[in-house]
Amino acid sequence: MEALDLIQKGVIVLVCFYLSWRIIRYIWSFLDVEKDPLIVLVTGAAGQIGYALLPMIARGAMLGPDQPVILHMLDIEPTADILKGVKMELLDGAFPLLKGVTATTDAIEACKGVDIAIMLGGFPRRNYDNKDLISKNVGIYKAQASALEQHADSNCKVVVVANPANTNALILKEFAPSIPEENITSLTRLDHNRALNQISENLNVHVGDVKNVIIWGNQSSSLYPDANHATVNTGVGHKSVKELIADDRWLNTDFISNVQNRGQVIVNARRLSCAFSAASSVCDHMRDWILGTPKGTWVSMGVYSDGSYGIRPGLIYSFPVTCEKGEWSIVQGLKINEFAREKMDASEKELIEEKTLAYSSLN
Repeated sequence: MEALDLIQKGVIVLVCFYLSWRIIRYIWSFLDVEKDPLIVLVTGAAGQIGYALLPMIARGAMLGPDQPVILHMLDIEPTADILKGVKMELLDGAFPLLKGVTATTDAIEACKGVDIAIMLGGFPRRNYDNKDLISKNVGIYKAQASALEQHADSNCKVVVVANPANTNALILKEFAPSIPEENITSLTRLDHNRALNQISENLNVHVGDVKNVIIWGNQSSSLYPDANHATVNTGVGHKSVKELIADDRWLNTDFISNVQNRGQVIVNARRLSCAFSAASSVCDHMRDWILGTPKGTWVSMGVYSDGSYGIRPGLIYSFPVTCEKGEWSIVQGLKINEFAREKMDASEKELIEEKTLAYSSLN
């Protein structure tokens, strides 16, 4: 009888818990709780990347399917009519997550209350030497940094895409000192994604099964795609990319040049620069930064160097990072061979030269 009583009491407790859970869910469904919208600034919004990126953000590809957004689009005065057209298209898209759109050529208006800033705008690249762009972009990023400093949210997260992205980000940091240095990043995710694709094509595996490539250094021809620590999910465990490819010559030559030159190959093919792949990588960068990287996986981001791996502090340099709760951390303890060290140091040297040139242009 005692055992029967215990069973009956247990059943009653379980039923009570179940009913309570159902009641709470029923009440919650009527509350219609919705997150506050985040204000997302996109500069250079009238360009190709902006045109591809904006609907991705509005649809939730960057911040998730339950995060409302307000878009602030900024570009130069000659593009004002294009911006108006893009705004009309966004409104006609009837995106449920899109709670507002501002299209403006006024940096102050564009930066008000911004939570996330995506810096696509900059003087266009005429050739493939970042140094030629620096003096022209210093003024642009000084002005936009000042607007963010005065009008954006104090915890605004920034990703710089316009080349030279690392050094543009450094200038932005210089003139937006109240924005935490860890909140200013540059985009190397497109190169990271390209590296994943090169390996997946070589091994004839799905790109989603490849992880932990690294882009070291500058977003330029000196960037170093590193597959020494990458792995592939074989279905029965993870195996080293180096072991599976078993061809150091390819990994140290064609793999690197394929990633470095992919943008130009695409330009030659479509006669226009990369647009939706760049836009997709911006979404990847921000989504992982804000929502977190999967356990056991790292991604590449240009971040403020703290001296890790012997890279001079005070540079925006691409490292492998993991992200959690809106914060990134550089992956530590990876073994660096002599070949990788040489490539990493060459990119560091280029960034030091760019920094020197940028600061001289400020004067």
